[in-house]
Amino acid sequence: MKKKLLLLAILSLVFLSCKNELPAKNKQPNVIIVFTDDQGYQDVGVFGSPNIKTPHLDQMAKDGIKLTNFYAAQAVCSASRAGLLTGCYPNRLGIHGAFMPNSKKGLNTTETTIAKMLKEKGYRTAIYGKWHLGDHPDFMPNNHGFDEYFGIPYSNDMWPLHPQQGPIFNFGPLPLYENEMIVDTLTNQSLLTTQITEKSVEFITKNKGNPFFLYVAHPQPHVPLYVSDKFKGKSERGLYGDVIMEIDWSVGQIMSTLKKLDLAEDTLVIFTSDNGPWLNYGEHAGSALPLREGKGTALEGGQREPCIIYYPKRIEPGRTIETPMMNIDILPTLAEITHAKLPKNVIDGKSVWDIWTGKSTKSPQEAYYFYYHVNELHGVRYDKWKMYFPHTYRTLNGREGGKDGIPVAYEQDSITEITLYDLSKDLSETKNVANENPEVVQTIKYLANTMRTELGDALIGIEGKGTRPVGQIEE
Repeated sequence: MKKKLLLLAILSLVFLSCKNELPAKNKQPNVIIVFTDDQGYQDVGVFGSPNIKTPHLDQMAKDGIKLTNFYAAQAVCSASRAGLLTGCYPNRLGIHGAFMPNSKKGLNTTETTIAKMLKEKGYRTAIYGKWHLGDHPDFMPNNHGFDEYFGIPYSNDMWPLHPQQGPIFNFGPLPLYENEMIVDTLTNQSLLTTQITEKSVEFITKNKGNPFFLYVAHPQPHVPLYVSDKFKGKSERGLYGDVIMEIDWSVGQIMSTLKKLDLAEDTLVIFTSDNGPWLNYGEHAGSALPLREGKGTALEGGQREPCIIYYPKRIEPGRTIETPMMNIDILPTLAEITHAKLPKNVIDGKSVWDIWTGKSTKSPQEAYYFYYHVNELHGVRYDKWKMYFPHTYRTLNGREGGKDGIPVAYEQDSITEITLYDLSKDLSETKNVANENPEVVQTIKYLANTMRTELGDALIGIEGKGTRPVGQIEE
């Protein structure tokens, strides 16, 4: 009896010590990234939403980990997506802001995406949803490592029904792609979330015997808001809440499919968003509270995003992690987990696997850099500190946003001096403590100057030495 108890004790210790180890090279985990559009930090139940129910995401956090200091690479669509898929600050790739329809520019095909990296390891790869890294055929998903694509090539508001169509924009029809073919022109987007979900479930099912990478890039809750009849009027938060509830349902469908096919233990699922809420749309926008401002700013509400990681076989569940991270860290983390080769080109992200597994709480990054506009360095996150350099930014200055999908105009405001916030005490960035912490200010200035040498800073006229050309079609 004593021998049996001793054996059980030894086996238990072995199990606990092995739980956080990397998977064996011959057993590759599946990878799913669910990436929403313009979702605010508060727009998930487990992140504090007072009036939007997200039971599936809440359960995913309970069964996984919640990252409360997770950032997008930039506070706007295309740039953030470039950061996620390549592990690079988007300005390193020559990408700033959002690509417009029919642009001659896009993500350079010389760059390595997560899809390309994992495809070399034998993964099947798919993207369902919004691409927005160039709509010229040369830049579309099938040329960036994805075996399958279904979705829209850019933001869902880039169509003739845009509220500012005519005076400002002249958008053509919104195409729906299946791989390289346009299969429909959208005049109503109410079924798009359902279609993306069904495609995702189908892809998981048919690839249950192979390792796969699935990128679910929901076009919602970017305006215009659309929801299927099954969720219309279900939320206390109006149409915006209905949309989030449907995205939550979509996550639930994916998770239940994994469990039904006995794939859940061997699948890493990541949920996050591309940038903060588009606040001037008011009731059709999300909430970043208690953070300051939203999309289109380097302030906390513009780039800090809800993030949940699920991987029960390797990550101890039910934990909240406060260590700063950014979506540029996902590619190198996946490279470590899957034993894939890192890109030959220089990248900016670093693996945060040890943080996810609880082996460390220390960030592998010295700092994170917040660029906006055309390569302006607006801010730096260093440990618990966030420092901003003088720059202009858009704001509502306390005014309410728009109604019924019609935005109000932003005002321009300015940060006129170096400002420093202690985010551990001042999440809303209300008290400038630069004068009380001169050593921290000097440290961050030094780090910023090092990055300016590498990536540049248009605010002070510096061109970086480490940038690469954006993809461009010759006229």
